[in-house]
Amino acid sequence: MRFDILTIFPQFIKDNPYFKYSIIGRAVERRLITVKAHDIRKYSKDKHKKVDDTPYGGGAGMVMACQPIFDAIKAVKKLNKGPVIFLTPHGKTLTHSKVLKLSKLKNITLLCGRYEGIDQRIRETLVDEEISIGDFVLTGGELPAMILIDAITRQLPGVLHDDTSALEDSFTKKLGGKKEYPHYTRPEVFKKMSVPKVLLSGNHKEIEKWRMENLT
Repeated sequence: MRFDILTIFPQFIKDNPYFKYSIIGRAVERRLITVKAHDIRKYSKDKHKKVDDTPYGGGAGMVMACQPIFDAIKAVKKLNKGPVIFLTPHGKTLTHSKVLKLSKLKNITLLCGRYEGIDQRIRETLVDEEISIGDFVLTGGELPAMILIDAITRQLPGVLHDDTSALEDSFTKKLGGKKEYPHYTRPEVFKKMSVPKVLLSGNHKEIEKWRMENLT
């Protein structure tokens, strides 16, 4: 799966060790996913490579301008025919079901805003979908983009050591959309705290029953 990220800080993606280690790192190394960062500033026609301007109507902060983003998206569209997703608090809150739908795609372009946001005309003409990771504000869309990539990647076949692991994650259909049950490992007793006896019984039917009863 290919992810193209449009940002004014491409080094946040290119130099980020998050894409070099653990599950995501292995997915990149095995070419199960490809992550490319594109510098929106490179597409600016301003001699100083400016990408923002003051908002019409007044107000605090700056707004990312149309031209650089428009040209950046058009350029990336030649490489990536997938939907353009804008990471913004205005979008629909990300859910597990949305992650599953997005994991079926081959290509996604992620647009990362900064400042007070992007010119509305880009949102209306070139953005296919807007996604939020929660009702709070961050300084930019790069972290939400990484979160979305992480969530999608672990749903792709071959990414996890055991593909069935993702089927028992929190919010999955098997768990009825609920969060997971409590987990325990060795030792059996730690500082006078014991593992529930049913988990030591070897009775898989009772263990499954206990787990389903302890979903949160």
